[in-house]
Amino acid sequence: MFLRTSVATALLIGFAATFSAPSQTPAKPSPASPASKNPGGQIGSANELVKATVENELHAIDNDHSHWSYRLVNRKAGTTETKDVIETPHGNLERVIARNGQPLSPDEQKQEDAKVQKFVSDTAAQQKQRKDLDDDGKKTRDLLAMLPDALTYTYAGRQGSNTKLTFKPNPSFHPPSHEATVFHAMEGQMVINTREHRLVEFSGHLTHDVKFGGGILGDLKQGGSFDVRQQEAGPGHWEISLLKVNIHGKALFFKTISVQQDEQHSTFKRVPDALSLDQAKNLVMKPQSQLTKPQSGD
Repeated sequence: MFLRTSVATALLIGFAATFSAPSQTPAKPSPASPASKNPGGQIGSANELVKATVENELHAIDNDHSHWSYRLVNRKAGTTETKDVIETPHGNLERVIARNGQPLSPDEQKQEDAKVQKFVSDTAAQQKQRKDLDDDGKKTRDLLAMLPDALTYTYAGRQGSNTKLTFKPNPSFHPPSHEATVFHAMEGQMVINTREHRLVEFSGHLTHDVKFGGGILGDLKQGGSFDVRQQEAGPGHWEISLLKVNIHGKALFFKTISVQQDEQHSTFKRVPDALSLDQAKNLVMKPQSQLTKPQSGD
């Protein structure tokens, strides 16, 4: 999916998660993966549990190449846009179907149809989208792999198959990149499904200002927050269901994720893995009889 990531492309990215990236296509755990050998079992320390879960998430990212359609609700600058998105091997096709909860007018629908057709015909735009998603996916994967070492975890409760952990920066960890530096300045909570060893939630906030190049290259303010959640969209397949980023300041690390982002993903359906953009266009341009109520992502 890394965004599409999955706490897949990305999870991380909670300001880094993790697309879909995304992902762009999430992955399903294998029976042979280390984390799935002990389903539902307790793994020693909190950091050991995170390590086993991260190994399973990375295995999923590397091995699940399925494609999905979903409903995306994006809130930005006081406007809410609802889109239908379809993943294909050639790029992700999306079409706005409503604004602020109201269906598009006939003229607006024609404009959206034109945008869809333009993307289907524009190989340069397709290549750029794939490159941006791939670049973000690699960054997310690297950040995800750092989770067990960059942060220190403490058990904070359990409900059913979900285990809650709190985390804070590991003082002995030395961030290897700007993205990792931001990541290492956060504290918050993580929720893990210990039955399938998948990340359910990863949320936190900046504990202090983060500056790069004396603030010239980047300046992120204390208190900036993020919240990334994923859910099982199909048997063994997990997708990001909620992504909220509220970072104040200036910096650009992820090409497909902004420092102010509020998204919900829902109504996941698997589509053929060999789906062409023309076939996806026919699906995404079908008349909408009614809006589908988005899931909460909890």
